[in-house]
Amino acid sequence: MSIIALIIKREFIAKVRNRSFIVMTFLSPLLFVGIAGFVGYLSTLKADMKLVAIHDETGLFVNEFKNSDEYKYINLSAIDTQIIKDSITNESYEGLIFIPKVSDNKQLENKIQYISNDSPSLSFVENVEDIIAAKITKGNFEKANLDTVAIKNAEAKVNISLSKSSGEESVKGLNEIKIGIGGFFGYLIMMFIIIYGNMVMRSVIEEKTNRIVEIIISSVKPFQLMMGKIIGTSLAGILQFMIWAIIGMSLMFAASAFFGVNVSPTAKISPEVMQAAEAQYTGTAQMYIKELWNLPIATLLISFVIYFIGGYFLYSSFYASIGAAVDSETDSQQFLLPIIMPLILGVYIGFFTVMNDPHGTIATVFSMFPLTSPIVMLMRIPFGVPWWQLVLSILILFGTFFFTVWFASKIYRVGILMYGKKPTWGELYKWLKY
Repeated sequence: MSIIALIIKREFIAKVRNRSFIVMTFLSPLLFVGIAGFVGYLSTLKADMKLVAIHDETGLFVNEFKNSDEYKYINLSAIDTQIIKDSITNESYEGLIFIPKVSDNKQLENKIQYISNDSPSLSFVENVEDIIAAKITKGNFEKANLDTVAIKNAEAKVNISLSKSSGEESVKGLNEIKIGIGGFFGYLIMMFIIIYGNMVMRSVIEEKTNRIVEIIISSVKPFQLMMGKIIGTSLAGILQFMIWAIIGMSLMFAASAFFGVNVSPTAKISPEVMQAAEAQYTGTAQMYIKELWNLPIATLLISFVIYFIGGYFLYSSFYASIGAAVDSETDSQQFLLPIIMPLILGVYIGFFTVMNDPHGTIATVFSMFPLTSPIVMLMRIPFGVPWWQLVLSILILFGTFFFTVWFASKIYRVGILMYGKKPTWGELYKWLKY
């Protein structure tokens, strides 16, 4: 067995047999589900009721404000505004909507005030503006002798049904689902690269500070040691991902079976109404599941593994060289930011560009750029990517890795035996030239 293979085996077994690795492999999916469930539960909780006072000198608008789960409107038009302001100061009321009396309602457009201690939310302000604007508009119609009922009936509500060129029905929000799936895989790659890259860096620093590396490189070349650590750790990461993929696919099959089963009607609803609701709900759910199965799942999973390996190899060569250059994790902080920034950039490019224009110039370029392609390309794949772009992106990624690892090995072989000196960017450049 070759020396690199022995190092790979050693690193892989050391990572897989680690108790934290085993626990987190099976605990992480439960944590993700638990966090998602907790966030969903928090979203169902009702906010505290806020009391909003209304002082309407015109008497035209006070009845237009309807109470909700979050806001309760109280008519205090008969009370002096200064007394209400004092109540706001004492936090008896969230705020005061002050509507002055004017000769023409047209003047109210810029005369209404909302008085509060804290700035209100934008949605609240827009809601108040819409309520008052609707009332003023209705008054303007009546003043112009326009039939408001006829205008109301003339309003159109359009509901566009989506279909494919093949004639199949489609569903709304599919792009959001696609970017969500692609974003999930892209985010996983970013987290894997950071987590396992840091593991490589810490392993190098530990061996360096314990002087174990001096014994190891007496029989192993620094390049072989670096590659063995990178590959061994990546295999542990792939094993962890495969376990998660099996768990995720099992849950997806279970969801398909669940939504394919009809729910029995309850006694409070007539069977005809319940059957219609069941048919609509089940049909919509099955359409969404069908669309999910029509996604290039195999391409996405295979690409995830390929881009994880390529992206991990590329970034881990940086992590390994940083670990060899420093004596502690504290000293490594100045070098980590330039490494993490392209990963963060890839996430932002994916969410803000790919969803709106998955085949545009920006999305295509960053899916080819090797430092961001593992994230951006995975976000593009659910939208359908030409095979030649996928192949070209992978070739550029692995070509960049082989080119980068050559530079990283120069830093690694010099820095691995350097002690007691904090390196600078200039020092690293000298090691590259050495």
